[in-house]
Amino acid sequence: MQRPLVSILTPFKNTARYLEDCLESILNQIFTSWELLIVDDGSTDDSRIIVQNYTDKDSRIRLFNNQGTGIIEALRTAYSHAEGTFITRMDSDDIMMENKLTELHKSLQTQGRGHLAIGKVRYFSEAGIGNGYKRYEAWLNSLTTKGNNFDEIYKECVIPSPCWMVHKTDFDKCGGFTPNTYPEDYDLAFRFFKYGLKCIPTNEVLHLWRDYAVRTSRIDVNYAENSFLLLKVNYFLELSFQKKKKLIVWGAGTKGKKIAQLLIVKKVPFDWICNNPKKIGKLIYGQTLKPVNYLSSVENPQCIISVANLEAQLEIKQFLKSFELSVLNDYFFFC
Repeated sequence: MQRPLVSILTPFKNTARYLEDCLESILNQIFTSWELLIVDDGSTDDSRIIVQNYTDKDSRIRLFNNQGTGIIEALRTAYSHAEGTFITRMDSDDIMMENKLTELHKSLQTQGRGHLAIGKVRYFSEAGIGNGYKRYEAWLNSLTTKGNNFDEIYKECVIPSPCWMVHKTDFDKCGGFTPNTYPEDYDLAFRFFKYGLKCIPTNEVLHLWRDYAVRTSRIDVNYAENSFLLLKVNYFLELSFQKKKKLIVWGAGTKGKKIAQLLIVKKVPFDWICNNPKKIGKLIYGQTLKPVNYLSSVENPQCIISVANLEAQLEIKQFLKSFELSVLNDYFFFC
């Protein structure tokens, strides 16, 4: 068999109900120079039998057992067998649009190394899509249209985990699936950002993202909110924190308090502001809450903003612009 151009990495565990849809969407790709490296992470349903039926039909599909446990080690197992020039990931319960591999590959061929090909996504579910997922889809796709995904890297995961493609050499430079850090897709997005990969904008919806009650990201503790927040703070301190600036935490709600706790544990000094008159002046975790106007007296501030309300965020942006502060340098939205 001729060496494939694209290696598709897919872990699976008890997704028998959705696997055929996934596999058929891969087989229906217009782009045909691919290999599917699909890894069983300890399934107890009929998933493995379904995959074996497909390996018998198409030699491009290769089945492996996870050499460890969990998604990261399953992805690592898949990658260890990859022969393609380009790397992409696919989830076993999702569906590719037929032009997905064509468009991602074409983008990388046009732009070259140092770039990350991405596509728009569309959530779907038998039970209907909730407002939270609708907002996330709209936000993520708006970034993808412009290719400025990393501008809001500290808000949420800005790269759709099953809808990207990268040159293998760039993937290796970013550490691949080496770190045992969850949530693994967000950690990988931060490393794409860290190593300076540029997102290639697109208007194409290339991936159908399935939501259902027992999806891994809904039920696995590795994807709990605290895991995301810890990852954000760790990467902020590594990549964006400037010791010469005065660190300000803006907001004293649940997330603001968790951010404050993490900074205290890591012994990072900060001041804390909010616009809630009931909290201003109070002592929380040894920190006195100050009013927002305190910011005007701070020379060279750097702000972590934990305010989630979108209208409030727009007001905050305007307020910070009046001080000539810029995003990803002077202020960072964490939600």
